[in-house]
Amino acid sequence: MIPVMLVRPRLRGNRHTLVLQALSEALVSVAGLVGRPVRAQDGTPVGRLTDVVVRADAIHPRVAGFHVRIGHRSCWLHIEDVAGVEQGHIELAQSRFDLVDVQRRPGEIMLVADVIDHQLVDVSGVRVVRASDLYLAKTLGDWHLVGVDVSWGSFLRRALLGSASRTPTPAQVLDWAGVHSLAVSEGSFRLNRTQEGLRLLNPGELADLLDDLGRSERLELLQHLDLESAADTLEVLDDEDAVALLRDGTPERAAAILSHMELDEAVDALRDLESEERERILASMEPASLGRLRALLLYDEDTAAGIMTSDLIKIGADATVEAAVAELTAARDRPDQVASVVVMDGDRAIAEISAAQLLGVPPEQPVSQLINSGLVTIAAQASMGEVIEAIADHRGTGLLVVDDAGTPIGRILADDVVDVLAREHERRWPWQSELGA
Repeated sequence: MIPVMLVRPRLRGNRHTLVLQALSEALVSVAGLVGRPVRAQDGTPVGRLTDVVVRADAIHPRVAGFHVRIGHRSCWLHIEDVAGVEQGHIELAQSRFDLVDVQRRPGEIMLVADVIDHQLVDVSGVRVVRASDLYLAKTLGDWHLVGVDVSWGSFLRRALLGSASRTPTPAQVLDWAGVHSLAVSEGSFRLNRTQEGLRLLNPGELADLLDDLGRSERLELLQHLDLESAADTLEVLDDEDAVALLRDGTPERAAAILSHMELDEAVDALRDLESEERERILASMEPASLGRLRALLLYDEDTAAGIMTSDLIKIGADATVEAAVAELTAARDRPDQVASVVVMDGDRAIAEISAAQLLGVPPEQPVSQLINSGLVTIAAQASMGEVIEAIADHRGTGLLVVDDAGTPIGRILADDVVDVLAREHERRWPWQSELGA
C-alpha cells in the first residue's frame, strides 16, 4: 500500500519537484475524474463519469465501480469492466456492457456525493478537516482510496477551468487510514473503522472536535463513540452543547449516555431539558439508573441537594482503618470523590474521616476511635443563602447534605458554590454585570 500520510516534503529545488511529480503520477484525483469521458476500447466516448464508489470494508477501501452518465441515465459500471483508470479518462475492458441503473447497495460509499466537501475527523491530528479532494492508487491489481487532500489549493484547483484543474497537485494529503468520515447522507455507511483511534482521544480532545463540527456531524461522531467515552465527553462540554446533543439524538441513545455519566452531571443535563424531552429520555432508562436520577430531580436546583455532589463513601462505625483505606482506594478513579469517608450508625451519619487521618494508624483499629470533631451537615432543602452562610462559617470543610430522616445523600464543597455563583453571573444581562447588580 502506498504510504500517503501528510505529504509536504521538506526538500529543496529539483528534488522537491521530482518527488511531487512522482507522487502525482502515482495518484488519481477523484475530483479530477468527475465529468471526464468513459471510452470504449476504440476510443469512442460512451459517457461521462459522475462518481466513484468504494466498499467500506477495509482501512483503504477498494473501488467497487463508477457511476456513469449516459444520455439521461445514471448507469453502474463495475470495476471489473474497466481496463484502465487515468486522470483524463476511464477505458472500458470491452466495447459493450450492460446499461444497469445505479442502485445503492449496503456497504458502498459514493466518494463525490458523500465525502468531498464534507467534514472529516483527522484522528491523528485531533482536528476537523474538510475533504478538498480524494486520491486513488492501484496496489496489488486493485484500485483503493488511499488519501484525502485537505488543502485550500486543491479546493481552488477544482474551481478552475481547463486541463490544469484535472491534474492532482498533492499539497496536504492525509492517509485515509487515519481519517474518520463524518459524511451524512441518506443510506450512507462508514468508510472505515477508526473507532479505535477515537478511543485514544481524551474527553477534552473529543469535546474540541465536537465544537468544530456541524449539528449532523456532531451526532455522527457521538454515535461512533462507546458509551463511556460519549459520557465523559458530554461532561466536559458546555451545558448548552451537551443538552443540544442529547436533544438531537434518540431518547434511547441519550438515556444510555446519561446512565454512564456522573450522577450529578446527568441530573444537571436533564434539568436543562424541556419536561417532555426529559420524560422521553427517562422512560428509556434502565430501572437501576432511573430511581437515583428521579430522586435527585425532585430537588430544586437552587437548594443544597440541587448543587451537591452525590458520590459518598459510607462505612459502619465498627469498620477498621484497613476497610476504610480499601474503600478510598477503590474510589480513587471517581472524579468527584472527596478523600474522606462518612461514618454511619445505622442510617445516621456520625462523623467524616479524611484520608489524612488514616495515615499511620494501625489497620486493625476501628475508625470510631478516630472521631474527634462534630459533623457539619445541612438540610437537603436549604436555600443557596443558607448554603453560602454555612460554608463561610466552616471554612476549609465541606457540608454533608442530609434528607429529612437525617440520612446523608451528598456533600457540598466550596467549589460547588463557586460553580453556582459563576452560572448566576453568566445569566445576567451585560448592564447588570457592569453595575454590579
